[in-house]
Amino acid sequence: MSKIIAVSNQKGGVGKTTTTINLAASLAMADQRVLVVDMDPQGNLTSGLGQKAGTEHTVYEALLGHGELPILQTPVDLLHLVPADRHLAGAEVELVPLEERERRLRKLLATVRDRYDFILIDTPPSLGLLTLNALVAADTVLIPLHCEYFALEGLADLMATLSRIGNSLNPGLDVEGVVLTMYGDRTNLGAQVAREIRQFFEEKVFNTVIPRNVRLAEAPSHGLPVLLYDPRSRGAEAYVALSHELLSRNGAAPRRAASAKA
Repeated sequence: MSKIIAVSNQKGGVGKTTTTINLAASLAMADQRVLVVDMDPQGNLTSGLGQKAGTEHTVYEALLGHGELPILQTPVDLLHLVPADRHLAGAEVELVPLEERERRLRKLLATVRDRYDFILIDTPPSLGLLTLNALVAADTVLIPLHCEYFALEGLADLMATLSRIGNSLNPGLDVEGVVLTMYGDRTNLGAQVAREIRQFFEEKVFNTVIPRNVRLAEAPSHGLPVLLYDPRSRGAEAYVALSHELLSRNGAAPRRAASAKA
């Protein structure tokens, strides 16, 4: 049975897209069948996996009922992409009068779910209909959290949002875990925030911490996951470790390494 994970945080700049791309690539290279879904009108997930803007068919058309989910191959074997572009911003308004507007993505993913071990959904940094669709479609939520003071301020709002959705639209929704991102071990603040997060979420916080890393920032401009851009970088090693930890938590183990496409 596959698992659908929404990568979500209402605060921007916490590493949602970076985590979606690189965790998905790491899982695929561990021989897991993975689909990533771009639900952010900025389309950074799409461009970060080498797809140019202006893709003929995107998640936007599928959400509005104009065809099936478009699924594209990425530079990594076993990793597929449902792309998005700026037209997706219009869906926030166009979905409003439609039937079951919060469940459109859930129904679409149900048609392809059995093809994949993991489906990861990248969400925008706001609680509109696009994020709501992702949270209703998901089994669990992975929360990337920047190790800074303001990240703590938005945490209560995020948990309240997940509680409301779990009580109404998606009763089975659970927190997959919290990933500490952009961690600088040389700052007292980063260490303090990390301690407070671990005290609050306890075992839900992944042991793996994603460091600040130049290669992680550079890789999207080349349309590649960091594992293909610089596999020996600290960022690449951290996401490989995170993927192994995620698999272990789900009672699985890395299989043989999958190959990257030329």
